[in-house]
Amino acid sequence: MSTGSDGHRPLPARIRRDRMLTLLRDQEFMRVTELADRFDVSEVTVRADLDALEQRGQLRRVRGGAVPRAATPAEQRFEEAEVAAAAQKRAIAREAAALIDDGDTIVLDVGTTTTAVAQALADRRQVSDVSTFTSSLTIALALERAHPRISVVVTGGTLRPKQHSLVEPLAGLVLSQINAGKAFVGCNGIDVDRGVTNVNLPETEVKRMILRASQQRIICADSSKLGKVALAHVCSIEEVDLLITDDRADPDLITALRSTGLAVTVAATED
Repeated sequence: MSTGSDGHRPLPARIRRDRMLTLLRDQEFMRVTELADRFDVSEVTVRADLDALEQRGQLRRVRGGAVPRAATPAEQRFEEAEVAAAAQKRAIAREAAALIDDGDTIVLDVGTTTTAVAQALADRRQVSDVSTFTSSLTIALALERAHPRISVVVTGGTLRPKQHSLVEPLAGLVLSQINAGKAFVGCNGIDVDRGVTNVNLPETEVKRMILRASQQRIICADSSKLGKVALAHVCSIEEVDLLITDDRADPDLITALRSTGLAVTVAATED
């Protein structure tokens, strides 16, 4: 084994990487050069360490160094999440609802942003003959006032009171039998490398079914979700056709997402 410049053997990679993470959490940003000096290893070794930690979802590489990965968001109750970033969600909803045309068949995923999409769609009184499938009770109720212009099919399944949503068993019976034109799906995180993620496993499986049942896959995520990684993997960036987010998003994150080939619409927040 080689030794460092002071004659001491370098730390084993596992220990060195753990200590790098501790430093990052304390400092919030560390340069490759600083880490190389601190651990008495080459910059090539530091870059390899940071790449390995990024692949494990424990940090995010940036120009010249790394920053800590944001903590996995905890699941909020629907009523708590509904008031967070409300203006941004309304802006996203307006953009999403504008994509829905007469005669469309759509799927609306559970969530506060997609519920805002349902409300915006119900407000579009000129749109008619839209068939909507959803696993969300709040979305079904939001669209009730638009009957009969908009018909609603609720998937059925086991109730999750926290999100007023329906999950397996039974939710997949309807979704496996349809071929919708557009799906509007929410999430807790969307990241260039880790894709679309969600905090809740049962709802994650329903999201995958929704995506499989739809021709155009649209992710509706406010700016706080960009660059975040949650517990459960929903799909890769390559499996998404469009991301709709808001104008408070970090421009660098938007650029990085677009660099993958993903189409991104940035909604203007009015209030």
